[in-house]
Amino acid sequence: MEEGFRLIPEQASAFAARYDLLYWFLTGVCGFFALLIVVLIVVFAVRYRRRPDREAEQSSESLGLELFWSVVPTILVMVMFVWGADLYLDETIPPKGAEDIYVVGKQWMWKVQHPNGRREINELHVPVGRAVKITHTSQDVIHSFYIPAFRIKQDSVPGQYRTMWFQPTRPGQYHLFCAEYCGTDHSRMIGRVVVMEDMEYQTWLGGYTAETPVEAGQKLFVDLDCASCHESGRRQRCPTLGGLYGTQVRLADGRTVLFDENYIRESILDPKAKVVAGYQPVMPTFRGQVTEEQILALIAYIKSLSPNAAVPERSTK
Repeated sequence: MEEGFRLIPEQASAFAARYDLLYWFLTGVCGFFALLIVVLIVVFAVRYRRRPDREAEQSSESLGLELFWSVVPTILVMVMFVWGADLYLDETIPPKGAEDIYVVGKQWMWKVQHPNGRREINELHVPVGRAVKITHTSQDVIHSFYIPAFRIKQDSVPGQYRTMWFQPTRPGQYHLFCAEYCGTDHSRMIGRVVVMEDMEYQTWLGGYTAETPVEAGQKLFVDLDCASCHESGRRQRCPTLGGLYGTQVRLADGRTVLFDENYIRESILDPKAKVVAGYQPVMPTFRGQVTEEQILALIAYIKSLSPNAAVPERSTK
């Protein structure tokens, strides 16, 4: 992290070199045309300056010249678009089997939780050479999750879950910033990413013995008595949740939506917004009763349910 001045951050992820290549291509194209335009302005200003012995002449049209300055910029712009779109799609679609980590931005810190339940504040430990998927949101205002060495940056927006992924390529420690002004102590919302060798990471991760997000979500699911409506049988008043994650569900108004993190969150906080077809809007809202971390735990538990999983009920003893 302490390397002194650098023109650009070091390359420490699989995306870094590809993004830098695109950046230098865009910079080169823009620089070339900027220089060309300045030179032409000077040349034309000198060559065609006003003189007492010379009158202005009407220039003749040139179809070839007009096609040239129309087609060449179009080709360059399309190359930039396709190149950038390809990188964007690669960065926004995480591969299967990626390490799933949840991040919540809060004035003025980053709160991180790993799959086994281990938590961090303003630190993110990840293994080198493995894909890491970040699911992030904000608890209060808009933040922006930014790791310069990995060339990833995405806004963390209240009320939304967003995902990004990266694959570290070099062990070490790297800066983590909030790149969106979020209040008086915005400049203090900094942290570090620690990239470790796989065995070292597993040792670090294995030293944590508290409950996992799935276990915490299951406990919360029981405490909130969610099974009273979501269990199959005579008492069922809401959809059973096993196997629904990642599928399309039909709503009462005829639309279909993806059953993902954002839909689950909205259903917890505003259950009448999108009611599943065949059911009545009887689910109560839990707004103000659960935190963002608890919602993420509930989501982790619902994602873990298989199609025939039994929903646990709250004990009446």
